[in-house]
Parts: sequence; C-alpha cells; structure tokens
Amino acid sequence: MLRWWLPDPPVGVPSFANLSGESLPSIKCSCCSFLYVHVYLECNWCDWNEDNANSSPFDLPAYKWRLVIAYDGTRFSGWQYQRSTPTIQCCLEEALTKITKLERENLHLVGAGRTDAGVHAWGQVAHFITPFNLANLDDVHKALNGLLPSDIRIREIGAAIPEFHARFSVTSKIYHYKIYSDAIMDPFQRHYAFQSVYKLNPDTMRDAAKHFVGRHDFTAFANGSRNDRVPDPVKIIFRFDVIEMGHLLQLEVEGTGFLYRQVRNMVALLLQVGMEAVPSDIVPMILASRDRKELAKFALSVPPQGLCLVAIKYKPEHLHLPADAPTSSFGRHRSIGRCKLPCF
Repeated sequence: MLRWWLPDPPVGVPSFANLSGESLPSIKCSCCSFLYVHVYLECNWCDWNEDNANSSPFDLPAYKWRLVIAYDGTRFSGWQYQRSTPTIQCCLEEALTKITKLERENLHLVGAGRTDAGVHAWGQVAHFITPFNLANLDDVHKALNGLLPSDIRIREIGAAIPEFHARFSVTSKIYHYKIYSDAIMDPFQRHYAFQSVYKLNPDTMRDAAKHFVGRHDFTAFANGSRNDRVPDPVKIIFRFDVIEMGHLLQLEVEGTGFLYRQVRNMVALLLQVGMEAVPSDIVPMILASRDRKELAKFALSVPPQGLCLVAIKYKPEHLHLPADAPTSSFGRHRSIGRCKLPCF
C-alpha cells in the first residue's frame, strides 16, 4: 500500500494549492528513483530515509513534457550544450527558462540524439521537466517558437508519462544523408547535401549497403567518442536504402542506435563503392576487422551538412498521455475574423 507523508515542505520548496497524492503526478525517491512512491521522511520501496542520505528527501513533483524539434544545423555547434558556442540545446533552454522561470539545471532537458555541428534534424525528440502543470500547450508552443531563432522550430509539444525518456526509451532512429551527384552544385542544396563530382553507381551502393543490415559490431565505423561513457559497439541496422531523386541520392538508414559518426563513416565507404574505387564486398571485411584504421585506408568521414535526423521511434505505450494531461499542441493556423485585414 502506498503511503504519503505530507508535512510542511522544506524551506525553499514552493507550496502547492492541493498537496495530496492525487496532485503529484510524478515523484521519485532520491535513492532508488522509484516513481510515484515518494515520501517525505522515508521511501516505502527502498531503505532510504532522512538518516541515511545527505540529499534532501523531498523532490518537487515532476511534470514531464515531450518535444518534437526541427532545426537547420548549419550555424550551430551541434545539439549538446556548450558554454562558448551556440547549440540547439542552449537555445531551447534559454527559451524554456524565459517561459517557465526555471534555470537550465532544473529543466533537465534531454535530447534523443546528440547531433554534431552542421547536422540537421526534422524529428529530434527531447523531454524536459517542470514542477508545475502547463495547462495550455498551444500558448507554450507559440511562445517557444516566438523566442527561438527561425532555424529552430518546435513541431509538437505534449505531456509525457514518467516512464518516458527521450533517449533511453528509443527503439530506433532514422537518418537520411543526401549526395548531390553532378559536376555543378545546386546552390539551394549546398547546406543540405554533399556534392560528389564523380558519377556514382547506385546499384553497387545498394549491394554494399545490404551488408550493413543486421546485428553487427560497428567499432570500425566509429570515431573516438568525446564522452566518458563507453558505448556498446553492437547495433542493429533494420534497413539501409539508396534512393535516386534526380541528381540527388538519398541514403536512408534505420537502426537501434549509432556510434559517434557511424552514419557518416558508413556513407563515406558507400561513396567509394559508388565511384567503383572499391568493391561492394569490402563492407564485411571492414566490419570483421573492428579496427577504425582499416576503414581509414579506403574512406574518410563525409561532411555533416548532408546528414539529417529524420525520425525517432518509441514503443506505443511510451507515447501514451498521462491522465488528465492537457491537449498536445501541433501548431495552429491563425484565423481572420470577418471584415478584418490580415496582419503580417
């Protein structure tokens, strides 16, 4: 049976109009992180209590919100927050801080994919947390897009269940890489495609791409990570398609996850295959080597501007709305009343 201890909150914790079990949609224990079962003096799921912990036992109630974000990454130094250079996360946190009055460390903004400098996104997903409800998400949506620069747009905002995590709940990610195969570059594609001045053979590229599909150790296709966390090099690729679109070749890859610069390194090898500089059956050999130096003998990583994070997939149950959640916002058109001129 769940027990709720409801003494006066510690100094500095805001009071709530109805501080009861029903009004706290998501609370977690400071020790075991068990959601919903949080008490002031002790947790009834683990052995935490105020005598065996240094941190405050009282966590603010947490309302979790899911964002779907599109951005042109040309002028940004990637997704992840950096103090000295503009990033997508930095811009989002600044906008959210102005709206919620919460500092960045209290928003706990997390993105599904840490895109590099110059990489674009159409379906990046992120979540953030507030200690209060956002009743009208249409207004929040409009305010966010009003505060953000024009090359970052929030496509959707909605409530999320406590178990949802933008990064760790992911089942698959879809990336597209565009190659403009012509002697003269289309100036309208220069920020969104990589130019190959060599004629490419899409059929041999498709043959090579098939070798990536399945469960493999992709150590040979990963650059050294800048993070302390050592990722699992074994990933599953569900599909790797090469689609012809006039002078454009669109390489579409979907997988459970990707190592640092893995997609750009795979594309680089396919580019060499397309130029018929190396055979298509070279892919299994490099995969088996598990050595980044083997790939470097044949291909260097392609530039970032052709890469776009198109979609993030989750299990349907992770996308369910919490009880009594406000209506999600997908943006809305303005309406013009009768006998009124449009304002621009």
